Order: sequence, then C-alpha cells, then structure tokens
Amino acid sequence: MTQGAGQGPEVERTATLRDFRVPAYIHETGPYVHNTHPGDVTPPAAEAYPEGYTPTQRDLPVINRGDTLQVTVEPVAAAVPQQSGGPGPLFVVGDVHGYLDELVAALQEKGLIDSAGNWCAGTARLWFLGDFTDRGPDGIGVIDLVMRLSAEAAAAGGYCKALMGNHELLLIGAKRFSDTPVNSGAGTATFQAAWLLNGGQKTDMDRLQDHHLQWMARLDAMEEVDGHLLVHSDTTAYLDYGRSIEEVNDTVRETLTRNDADECWDLFRKFTKRFSFRDEGGSDAVRTLLDTYGGTRIVHGHSPIPYLLGEVGSEDSENGGGPLVEGPHLYADGLAIAMDGGVTMAGKLLVQQLPLDI
Repeated sequence: MTQGAGQGPEVERTATLRDFRVPAYIHETGPYVHNTHPGDVTPPAAEAYPEGYTPTQRDLPVINRGDTLQVTVEPVAAAVPQQSGGPGPLFVVGDVHGYLDELVAALQEKGLIDSAGNWCAGTARLWFLGDFTDRGPDGIGVIDLVMRLSAEAAAAGGYCKALMGNHELLLIGAKRFSDTPVNSGAGTATFQAAWLLNGGQKTDMDRLQDHHLQWMARLDAMEEVDGHLLVHSDTTAYLDYGRSIEEVNDTVRETLTRNDADECWDLFRKFTKRFSFRDEGGSDAVRTLLDTYGGTRIVHGHSPIPYLLGEVGSEDSENGGGPLVEGPHLYADGLAIAMDGGVTMAGKLLVQQLPLDI
C-alpha cells in the first residue's frame, strides 16, 4: 500500500459537538449543498438491516448485552520499547473523525510521537482503522498528520499505515458525485446528502485537495498482521469483494477507479453495515471471516463501543458527560476487538498496542 507524505496549511478550526446529530448547516445554501433536502433521504422502515439496507439514517440501534468484556488498559510509558531485530511493536488506532488534538494527545501518550508531533517510535508499526474525517473539526488535518507520519515512520524503519473506512468512501463520493442521484434501495439518495447527514464538515471540503483524494482511494480495505485481521467495519460484507485479502483490496480499488456513482454507493453502503459480530451468531460470523482471510482475531472500528455495550439509548441522548470508555472492547467469544471509543460522543480516542494482554 502506498502512503504519501504531505501537510496542509494551518487553518482555524470550527467547533463541533461530539455527537452524531445533523450539523446546523445541513439546511444552508452554499457551494457544497446542492439540492439537499430532508426529503432526499428516506430511512429504511425496519430497525434491523434488510437485504437492501442503505445508510440514510443516523440512529444506531442498541441491544443491551451482558456477556461481553470491556478491557481496561493501563497507560504505558512515554517511550515505545524497541525490540532487537524483527518488527517493532504493533499499535492500532480507532476512528478519529476529525479530532486532531485528541489524536495527537493519544499518540503522544503511547510514545509514538514527540511533543512536536513527529514520529519518535523507531521501528514500531502503527495501523489506523479508518474514518479520519466528518463530525469532528479537522479531518483534513488528521489526514495530513497520518500522511506525514507514514513517511517519518518509514524513514525510521517502522511504518504508519491506514485502512479504508466508510467515511473515506463518503467523502470521496461527495467530492466526485455531489448531488448526482444514486440507486440507494430506499428512495432518492445522493452522496452529498449522506455526507452532510453523517457529519460532513464544509471546512474539510474547502481544504480537500487531489493528493488527499488519491491517498484515500489507494487505501486497503483489510490486512492481516501478527494474527490480527484488521478491518474498519464489523460486517461480513467484505466477503462480497473477494476470497482473499489481496482480492478484496484490489476489487475495492478497481471499483473506485471505474468512478461509477452507483457502484461506489453500493460499496459505501456495504461498508456502513455494522453489528454483525455482536449478537447471536456473531462469533460464527467472525470465524467465517477469519477462516477466509486468515488471522485468529478481528480488530475493527466503525461501531462505537458504547453502542456495542448498550450504554446509550440513542444518538441524541445527553448522557451526562458522555459514556465511559477505558479501553478496547473484547467480544464474540474473544474473537473480536472493537476500537471505536466514541470520540464523537465525548468518549475516548483509542490507541492500543497489540496483542491484548488478556
């Protein structure tokens, strides 16, 4: 996977709420709001995901579960221990969603970057699980940081890599196709409307450049590292794109290269599915992916841990300061690790060294 290097200009960030609510400017007019009306987006009637599910609703259904384990991880020292010979320690990062300051603080806490924001972890390996933009104030700043760290880590003998999330697909689609109608399976939909509905930031669109789009379009969809199958979404939809990691990654890239709005929408909606590993049969779904692609555990982002735990009832809840997230969430008979700490809802941006010491 090719990771570029680059750093955008410093700009003033816009404040935003850490939740999933529709931004106030969704009903404004302007260069990035083309024929976007509430009627353009029709949510599916069923609460569960039907065969024709399309991501045109904001609510995340919650099922209270009592058979899962949330892992509390003690803070680590500021310096990453370097191993003599072989690859360095492996870290993963959950969904960032534009929260650049929180990301910098979390990376510094783990000893991956120094006080100036530069890579200082030597041969360490760092994987981002996708969803860099939307909802938070500085998604382009996050992408610029990841791109720069990729070059710095490689120069130090380590690496910093990233996976494709559904919000990368959403931003690419909003830029390429804007308000072009797509076959959503649930009424009229456009990438532009879905982007705004899911927290698209006009400041990100203003600063989005060709090299950002090219970088996002080249990201892999999945990878296996040290027995960990890394994906963005907790869904089995990856099986629709190939029977090997290489085939899935190639198919996703080829789909984006063809630049067909309906094909890209179908890819986006499948990456938006969630909760496949959580309920009855969830461990079997995980085993199917592991048997197909390799690895002994799946590590994913996408679904916030508070929703997986049933700790919040709806996205509009004012949950008294936000959900308490101390660390990754281990579930599905110990086969799946969730890494989205819910930073957009006043949770925690998670950076975790693997393997988990359970």
